[in-house]
Amino acid sequence: MSHILVEDLKKSFFVSERTSGVFGSIRGLVQRQTREVYALKGVSFSLEQGELVGYIGPNGAGKSTTIKILSGILVPTSGKCRIGGRTPWKDRIKHVGRIGVVFGQRTQLWWDLPVIESFDLLRDIYRVPDVEYKKTRDEMIDLLALESFLNTPVRQLSLGQRMRCDFAAAMLHKPDILFLDEPTIGLDAVSKLAVRKFIKTLNKAHQVTTILTTHDMDDIEALCERVIIIGGGEILCDGSLAKLRSQVSSRRYLKIHLANDDFFFQEQGVSIISKEGRTVTLAFDPLKISAASLIAHVTSKHEVEDLFVENPPIEEIVAELYANGES
Repeated sequence: MSHILVEDLKKSFFVSERTSGVFGSIRGLVQRQTREVYALKGVSFSLEQGELVGYIGPNGAGKSTTIKILSGILVPTSGKCRIGGRTPWKDRIKHVGRIGVVFGQRTQLWWDLPVIESFDLLRDIYRVPDVEYKKTRDEMIDLLALESFLNTPVRQLSLGQRMRCDFAAAMLHKPDILFLDEPTIGLDAVSKLAVRKFIKTLNKAHQVTTILTTHDMDDIEALCERVIIIGGGEILCDGSLAKLRSQVSSRRYLKIHLANDDFFFQEQGVSIISKEGRTVTLAFDPLKISAASLIAHVTSKHEVEDLFVENPPIEEIVAELYANGES
């Protein structure tokens, strides 16, 4: 049985509308006009215990609406959602005791209290037995290196420190599902690496089923084996990064560092993407010319210091998929 099962989930809202000007304002007071907006148009997917999935899409695609339904905050217009055998909006008290949530721009810690006191309050809210709480708390403190600022008020923490504390807070009641909404937003490179390492450790060691929503494609490539892309309230793609790339394009890049600035190359299925000094980037279709053949052609005509083959950046692939979904 799937740990998270979503079937044909739909959600619509009614928004008010009025025409501009004085007469439009008066008319709006007498007869309010509304328009139905569909945030989700039949979303379906399932996750097994311990999966770590990237759930991505442009602004307004339906990501936040989905997460709010899965966490029990919103009730869908129609459709089915079962998480650990529970319906989130019907069994909300039991459900919230089994999930953890981390928002990159919000905190569940008390602003003026030391970090450790916020942890103690969360222990009482979730009614975690003292022995179990101390074991989990100490494990989180060790994993996230929180010891040095446990007695510091939350408002005095740096963003990176606060995010690490929020991760610990989300895990104090040992949830088996974790929702992460932009967890690395605004973090420096060192803090991002620390957060990613923690997410990986948590997922592998504790088999915590994790849904990650983010606009940072480096997070997706570093953490997720599976990606679900949503656009316009509908699932556009669900599968591995390799499947995502193949669904959009088979294009690959050959980046070459030349021994001199002189470069001329013409071959069917190959185009020059950029040339900066002695560095040239070629785009090629491996269905028309193999990487080995292209490298042989280039090295037979030019003196090369270094070269390597790479896939297009994931941002480029996702943007192309969004565009295809809107057309």
